[in-house]
Amino acid sequence: MAINLVPLHDRIVVRRIEEQETTRSGLIIPDTAKEKPQEGEVLAVGKGKIKEDGTAIPPELKAGDRILFGRYAGTEVIVDGDEYLIMREEEALGILDKRGKQTKVAA
Repeated sequence: MAINLVPLHDRIVVRRIEEQETTRSGLIIPDTAKEKPQEGEVLAVGKGKIKEDGTAIPPELKAGDRILFGRYAGTEVIVDGDEYLIMREEEALGILDKRGKQTKVAA
């Protein structure tokens, strides 16, 4: 998907990944009861954060990463009729594993 929006510095462009409209038991969730998803796909990444001495810190995220972010993270924008979020890379809480496997965390 090509996007005509290039983020500056340490910002990223994210498209929210919509949740399913039914529960596992088959109940349909009305639009008024849905919360905005906190999962998204990174579409574009800026060149990185600029330090005081002028050097750039390259971004850790890349286009195609699936991320989790906070409920109020970023700024919603509409470009060519599509809704996106622009946020700083540091607002991403984590990268989701693409394989869908759950990993165990040592206690």
